[in-house]
Amino acid sequence: MNFYFEAAKTLDRLDAKEGSIKGIIATLPEKDRKRTAALVIETLKFKPVLLEVIDKSKLMKEERKLASKTLALVLVHDLLLARGIQAGDGPIKQAVLRHKTRLHGELQKLKIKRGVTSNEQLAQNGDERAASIPRYVRVNTLIGTTEDTIETFVSRGYTLSDPFSSSKKGFSKDPHVPDLLLFHPSTTFQDDDLYTSGKIILQDKASCFPALVLSPPASSDSVVIDATAAPGNKTSHLGALMKNKGKLFAFERDKKRFSTLKMMLSKAGCTNSFPINADFLTIDPHDTRYSSVTHILLDPSCSGSGIVNRLDYLLEAENEGGTDKEERLDKLASFQLKMIQHAMRPFSSKHMGFALRPVPNVRKIVYSTCSIHATENERVVRNALNSEEARVGAFRLAPRSEVLPTWQRRGYPDELDSPGTPSCFSHSGMKLDARFTFTGDASSLVRCLPGEDATNGFFVSCFVRDNRQQSTSKRKMSIEDDTNDSLLHKPRKKKHKKNTLDK
Repeated sequence: MNFYFEAAKTLDRLDAKEGSIKGIIATLPEKDRKRTAALVIETLKFKPVLLEVIDKSKLMKEERKLASKTLALVLVHDLLLARGIQAGDGPIKQAVLRHKTRLHGELQKLKIKRGVTSNEQLAQNGDERAASIPRYVRVNTLIGTTEDTIETFVSRGYTLSDPFSSSKKGFSKDPHVPDLLLFHPSTTFQDDDLYTSGKIILQDKASCFPALVLSPPASSDSVVIDATAAPGNKTSHLGALMKNKGKLFAFERDKKRFSTLKMMLSKAGCTNSFPINADFLTIDPHDTRYSSVTHILLDPSCSGSGIVNRLDYLLEAENEGGTDKEERLDKLASFQLKMIQHAMRPFSSKHMGFALRPVPNVRKIVYSTCSIHATENERVVRNALNSEEARVGAFRLAPRSEVLPTWQRRGYPDELDSPGTPSCFSHSGMKLDARFTFTGDASSLVRCLPGEDATNGFFVSCFVRDNRQQSTSKRKMSIEDDTNDSLLHKPRKKKHKKNTLDK
């Protein structure tokens, strides 16, 4: 019965929108992961049907032992649609079996009502757009080479073609992401020795964009933060781009996801990484361990509205009511903005007179989501650019030439054109008299649309430090400091004693 409790708990986490199906399943104990994942996915496919059958049969009303509806879902699924409840006799199993005849009867009525003859016809169909998304495979260059991997696939009967072939045995190189290969959508690699050994990583093309845009140098001076690292695909991609040089701090606050992250990084051979089980937002910007950070990757929790392939169509996230949906997006956007503002804060500083002299080291911040909503994308970027942190740190959007210039789909200008809500005071205490718009910066943003770009829905932005603006700000602050110092240490004027001869 513990197996069913674990499956029910997983469904509860999905209902609470704690993550994607794939992400949450990755946190399950490895010994039971496949079995639990299969039950969770199959239950989700039939969830609307099972809920209706449970309600019509009055199972929950008559059996008080079934306090959890998600537990009832997985048990009724196996009773009606599988080989029966696979657990020893106990009060909970018996509570469901007492209603076996009625549950079967309600299922038959539902099939007649919907005009179907088989149970499979009652399952939810996947998103049709998923059929146009290839199976992407990123070669892990920390362990092997793209050339060797291609040779291995060719030796197995695959044919390398350009452009991408729709053949089930055809594959090609991606034109935008180095070391990324495309295969037919139905191709599976879960049991492939290349995958189990960490030589290849299954990662959607759009999910490769953030690390590629951040592109930290492969040098000992590079110090990088991945602020929300689990399960670790983007982190290992960063490690590969850095060629295991420098330092890569990988933050993950959830304990189970943190375990997955460590396992993934170890499997990928990412030896320059330092996994940290902590919330990035709790990190003190003045902590000397991070004072030399140069690059930060932010891929925080989002609505996941861009995910259409594989499994997440089952979560029905887009079927939420209008008001509830907007409230949830607003809450997510508020959190996402906090992440960007916090990333813009790290600096080493010292007191000089009255003023605080910020000397930021972070040169580049990439913010991304797997959302299609402007609320989480352009509007968050707009408000980040309007923030106090962006002005103090002299951050602006990187030009298109530095953000996947050959990718055609860019940001929405109209969403950047609306005024933001910046703080009304600058770092020097001077009142700011205007809100800013950034319509022209839309070309600096990257968007992917499911069904049109052969990827899941995605959004990428890149903030860089404007050194000229920073130098001007430093000079201005230096003048202010000198003025404050002169006021503080202004010598008193000596009184002049008049000579008696002056009288």
